[in-house]
Amino acid sequence: MKILVVLPRFPYPLEKGDKLRAYNQIKELSKRNEIYLFCVSHERVLPKDVEQVRPFCKDICIVRSPKLVNYKNVVRNFLATKSLQIGYWDSTKARKAYKAFERKVNPDVLYNQMVRTMVYVARSAYPKVMDFQDALSMNTERHMEHARFLWHYILHFEFKMLRSTEYNSFKIFDALTIISDADSNAIPHMRNEDIYITPNGVDFDFFHPMERPQEYDLVFCGNMHYEPNVRAARYLVEQVMPLVWQRLPQARLLLAGADPKKKVRDLASDRVTVSGFVDDIRESYASAKILAAPMQTGSGLQNKLLEAMSMRIPCVTTTIANDSLHAEVGQEVLIGDTAETFAEQLVLLLQDEQKRISLAQQGYDFVHQNYSWEKSGEKLEEVLRSVVSKRVER
Repeated sequence: MKILVVLPRFPYPLEKGDKLRAYNQIKELSKRNEIYLFCVSHERVLPKDVEQVRPFCKDICIVRSPKLVNYKNVVRNFLATKSLQIGYWDSTKARKAYKAFERKVNPDVLYNQMVRTMVYVARSAYPKVMDFQDALSMNTERHMEHARFLWHYILHFEFKMLRSTEYNSFKIFDALTIISDADSNAIPHMRNEDIYITPNGVDFDFFHPMERPQEYDLVFCGNMHYEPNVRAARYLVEQVMPLVWQRLPQARLLLAGADPKKKVRDLASDRVTVSGFVDDIRESYASAKILAAPMQTGSGLQNKLLEAMSMRIPCVTTTIANDSLHAEVGQEVLIGDTAETFAEQLVLLLQDEQKRISLAQQGYDFVHQNYSWEKSGEKLEEVLRSVVSKRVER
């Protein structure tokens, strides 16, 4: 098949979850298909990053969209009662470029990521599949619950617009995919059971157990500009760690990930290290005894949990994160939904080496059995082929 992939961001470097998902899906789909990539970028895409993706694509079209233009589109969408996110990733320049690229490629099927790119493909006559990735409306609703004043109003507006957009997606696309059943259930439509689940996977060859000195007791990894990660990092340092330090005053924590906001940088202390971007995130995982991921908001499947488990690192997280992961609580992952219970689980593992080893091994076995990019890619390819076949049969 000739597959035209439409993304809201260039899928490299892999510092964001949507990029990681897109990159690995393109990589897997390219094994048996011709991939053509169209994406919008608010930043300059470096040639060295393009070269990481080029081997998997027959052609690549990148449209640079200045942020000033996109901010104007956000205001326009607000006045027109439309999603602000869709406005941010929209532009006349990008629409024209997309139409020209689509005519040039003449694909068998379109595959676009997230509702952010709907404006480009909505009126296309080609068979089309959209990956919700996760339930953006649920993600926004969770943010809204913690927001105040003007920001609460803006998020409430966006929540309603995203709910409406997700609902209308069923009319526009031949098929829809999503990262987990928890996110599928959060999509507001009577046909949400028709959404295909295509989970994320792990590059097992890359994320493997590594022997190195464990400088830290705990690590939390992720893009530190992404609000759910920012909120989790602050919760961990401000509410959980004081309880841990009452029992284990020497416990050390590493917060590792790209582009940390000031609110994250300010968490640094003699017992908390904020690393910022690291060349090899595996070094951060391997430098600690436990991954602590106290997610309070957000949606989708947490790649940090998959990666840590694949490196045989025991994980403590929350029900919000495990709803998508589906690990067996107490055997493959530990759960703490309050600061007190989360701290208790961390102290338990830090004081019991055999429990750490057992949890790490069972988590490792679990992720190898259930989360493979190859299997996920094969399922996605089946979905794409099915919509092409149905169009041919008409």
